[in-house]
Amino acid sequence: MTTAAARSDRRISPVFLGIVAVTAVSGWAVWTGTGYPYGLAVFVFVTGAWVVSLCLHEYAHARTALHSGDLSVGAKGYLSLNPLAYTHALLSIVLPVLFVIMGGIGLPGGAVFIERERIRGRWRHSLISAAGPLTNVLFALVCTAPFWLHALGGVPREFRYALAFLALLQVTAAILNFLPVPGLDGYGVIEPWLSYRIRRQVEPFAQFGLLAVFGVLWIPEVNHVFFDLVHGVLDSLGVNGLGTECGRAAYRFWENWNEEYPVCAVGP
Repeated sequence: MTTAAARSDRRISPVFLGIVAVTAVSGWAVWTGTGYPYGLAVFVFVTGAWVVSLCLHEYAHARTALHSGDLSVGAKGYLSLNPLAYTHALLSIVLPVLFVIMGGIGLPGGAVFIERERIRGRWRHSLISAAGPLTNVLFALVCTAPFWLHALGGVPREFRYALAFLALLQVTAAILNFLPVPGLDGYGVIEPWLSYRIRRQVEPFAQFGLLAVFGVLWIPEVNHVFFDLVHGVLDSLGVNGLGTECGRAAYRFWENWNEEYPVCAVGP
């Protein structure tokens, strides 16, 4: 591959830049209170930021793979941050967005094809798998920075709620992705350290791992424990339950079009 071609493969996609621009404009609308309804601006801002985080999640996998020996990721478009370049755009973008709209939970994506045979060393394989959810962790830290830095003085209440809900999505995605379940990144972290026999036995179940996780989450007791963990993490970062729930209510504006939330109007 020529140097010029390699640079072209790594050029940031106009599609991604467009998503960032829409996110920035809608974030400005939430911050300034411009436009009506307020919930629509929150919806566009959070959805846009969520898609940006999904792109960065996949980019982290691909970039780590590139530095670990898989030079093919550039030609596949994975380094351009273009969501349309993913092997399964449905799994990486469409389904995660639908899950946010329907239930307010960060669905792990995962659709960059890494040519693992090009990579040597178990640590490198583990790091490639960990890079994605670590990006969600970093994104959550950025979203909650005004909270744990106690710098909320100049941040409008509505924007705080949007950040709180976006942080909840990042934390749920990180926790789910780090589960050591076949098909999820958490299993990818430990897989290189398992015996060949165990890996072969587990391999057929990888395609059902994510479905199994969400099936288990429908169990009320498990769901309760999971969200207790999520809110425990958010509380440690300075984000309380009121903030996330008000953010969720604003995001799902179509359910509350004619309703008011006095608690959110005066909340922290």
